[in-house]
Amino acid sequence: MERLAGRVAVVTGAGSGIGLATVRRLSAEGALAVCVDVNEDAGKAAADEVGGEFVQCDVTDEDAVRALFDGVAERHGRVDIAFNNAGISPPDDDSILVTGLDAWERVIKVNTTSVFLCCKYAIPHMRRQGKGSIINTASFVALMGAATSQIAYTASKGGVLALTRELGVQFAREGIRINALCPGPVATPLLLELFAKDPERAARRLVHVPMGRFAQPEEIAAAVAFLASDDASFMTAAQFVVDGGITGAYVTPL
Repeated sequence: MERLAGRVAVVTGAGSGIGLATVRRLSAEGALAVCVDVNEDAGKAAADEVGGEFVQCDVTDEDAVRALFDGVAERHGRVDIAFNNAGISPPDDDSILVTGLDAWERVIKVNTTSVFLCCKYAIPHMRRQGKGSIINTASFVALMGAATSQIAYTASKGGVLALTRELGVQFAREGIRINALCPGPVATPLLLELFAKDPERAARRLVHVPMGRFAQPEEIAAAVAFLASDDASFMTAAQFVVDGGITGAYVTPL
């Protein structure tokens, strides 16, 4: 399919995991992928692979984010899709009883403030076009509680969900759709590294997934492509859950 032919898509966190799978999928559907990452080697490799464009950017830096979207609009004439996906889940983010203020503020800044900034500077370009799709990466943890907490990550994704809902309502009549993607656990390098160090922790989480496995990044990328396309033309201010059934489960299959 080429549902996205001729469209310009900005993807943050494009160098690995969900972001990398997404630039591959959006490019395959005809979009020009602007691959944004703070890691120059990973971001450039992604852009080279899909025939896209690499922009190095710290998405917590307001001036850099403004320059990112203004630059894309200047070079390509438009910003059709923004997938605000960059995020972190550091090991020092744990229970509220042990998580320090430094870890809390760092996670909120990268996971939530960056989404605020990317929306703030993508929306004006989409308003001029009268059309656009923004997809913000939240998480299934924004919808549930966990006894094995990552308190800052959970709060940061709840913030993304609330911010997305409000923006989706505010700009709906201007042709701009803004939705939150809520993935379940995804087999990204970040998660696999975390769970390789602690197989018991992985098993404790996997038992709660009715499908009995973690998602593949390509499965989440397919959801992004749908939300970015006109197939989702009547969706905005929504939480799009792709979690293998976790949020619907009370007891999982044996």
